Amino acid sequence: MRLKKVITLSAIFAVISMSSVFAAPQPQKIAVVDIQKVVAASSQVKALKKTQEARNKELTNFIKNAQADVNKQTDANKKKSLAQSYEKQLASKREAYAKDYAAKLKAADANITAQISKKATELGYTMVLPKSGVICGGDDITATVLKVIK
Repeated sequence: MRLKKVITLSAIFAVISMSSVFAAPQPQKIAVVDIQKVVAASSQVKALKKTQEARNKELTNFIKNAQADVNKQTDANKKKSLAQSYEKQLASKREAYAKDYAAKLKAADANITAQISKKATELGYTMVLPKSGVICGGDDITATVLKVIK
């Protein structure tokens, strides 16, 4: 009789402990964000665009001045040498600007991602997806994120 009780209790204990293994997982709370709107509202991105516009103007002026300077030369060898010098300077400036732009863009992307993640976590979301990749479902938290992005 005692053996029967032990077996019965063991079976009950096994069923209880296994039921927690097979219990339904907690539902995911999913948010969606309109990334294009968030990026457009970012002050980092706006500043980066202004910097790029200023650099483009600077490069355009550099090219105009270089062309004028090369055209002033009468000696063909000097003209060719000067043109090559300006081409090297232009290539160097473009490369430096491209590296700087890439670094700042990467930093802006990391900042935006971190802010979206932080806000979503504060709101209790377990997953955030770009709105453009979701046909339906998910809570749109774009407006909330826009208040945080600066």
